[in-house]
Amino acid sequence: MTGQFITLEGTEGAGKSTNLAFIQTFLSEQGIEVIVTREPGGTEIGEAIRTILLDNALTEMTSDTELLLIFAARAQHIQEKIQPALAAGTWVISDRFTDASYAYQGAARSMGFERIAEIERWVQQGFQPDTTFIFDLPVEVGMARVRARSAETGQVIDRFETEKQDFFEKVRSGYLNRAAAAPARYEILDASQPISSVQTAIQARLETMLA
Repeated sequence: MTGQFITLEGTEGAGKSTNLAFIQTFLSEQGIEVIVTREPGGTEIGEAIRTILLDNALTEMTSDTELLLIFAARAQHIQEKIQPALAAGTWVISDRFTDASYAYQGAARSMGFERIAEIERWVQQGFQPDTTFIFDLPVEVGMARVRARSAETGQVIDRFETEKQDFFEKVRSGYLNRAAAAPARYEILDASQPISSVQTAIQARLETMLA
């Protein structure tokens, strides 16, 4: 029996990390073996690429370079970590996956969706998540959360988080358009709700997957 692949998507500050932990705990309590991972990253090579991608000093990085680095990390991630785990019956939960490329590089950076799709076909060969949760909330709310987190923890704002509000409005629209085009795979969650309400909706979707 193969595992299930769940991905979490959304703009900055949408609460993906908190809810990833909730999903991991819920599934573990059902006796399911789970691993959590992230993109870009997930492997030693992927994490090295992530460091480059998020470095806010690298202001000259072109959109093409950004996209290719992300898919290079993704190719390693899929082959080294995700697919072997699924084949062993383990469920995999990833903070971001290919939907992020269409939202950030496609919608927000105005790169051609067909160009992204061509690279996706080469790297993934039809491989897709089983379920994708999109954490949706007004951009200004998410960015306020990012600033508050940075002030509280001293965490440096990364290269993506330095983008303007208009960039993230495009990201948000990109995600919602992806979900509208293939609604069966996506669960859109109102991330401005209390966390308990968000997690009630997540649990309902997970219970459907387990049925």
